[in-house]
Amino acid sequence: MSDDVARIFVGFDSKEVVAYHVLSQSIIEHSSIPVVFSPIVLDNLKGVFTRERNPLQSTEFSFSRFLVPYLSNYEGWSIFMDCDMLARADIAELWKLRDDRYAAMCVKHDYQPKVETKFLGQTQTKYEKKNWSSFILFNNAKCRALTKDYVNTATGLQLHQFKWLESEDQIGELPVTWNYLVNEYEYRADAKNVHFTDGGPYFDEYRNDDYADEWFAMRERMLFVQQK
Repeated sequence: MSDDVARIFVGFDSKEVVAYHVLSQSIIEHSSIPVVFSPIVLDNLKGVFTRERNPLQSTEFSFSRFLVPYLSNYEGWSIFMDCDMLARADIAELWKLRDDRYAAMCVKHDYQPKVETKFLGQTQTKYEKKNWSSFILFNNAKCRALTKDYVNTATGLQLHQFKWLESEDQIGELPVTWNYLVNEYEYRADAKNVHFTDGGPYFDEYRNDDYADEWFAMRERMLFVQQK
């Protein structure tokens, strides 16, 4: 695939179907370069992703996200994004940040979650490098350790804490505005991609969160049908 095309893998969860489509629409509306979307859907990965669901994982793509380099044939660069996000800037700006010195690039959050439970009453787990893996630029050729077998057998912490890399020096840092955590961080008008990490506005209890109005406006534009 041409380097001029941004290859974007989005985590897909059956409880958050609308989130996938609104995020994709927000990327399309802002992008000045071609994009290709690949939803990471468990039913599409039978025979590839075989690990049993962990009771602590809050989404269906908690671990399958690490198949992105494998699914990209270990070629070029790929973006992974959680579905509960909203793009507010041109993905081309992010694409220009790719740096071949690194195997992966992400926002290196350093925080403790403010809430104990997430959407639908799910437990909020706390661990080092929390939310680093929710938005990753993969330099696929340098991520060959993420084989199908490794992703199916490694522990959650081995995956989410980037233990599959030989050194943390292989992790490049992205500006925090590309994975801006709603409710964890104060409102910023210049946030380029916001992350409703505890629960998106499509759940009733989060309808008044920061950026929720923008999310609903994007959903309405996605659903709008031009009248003849």
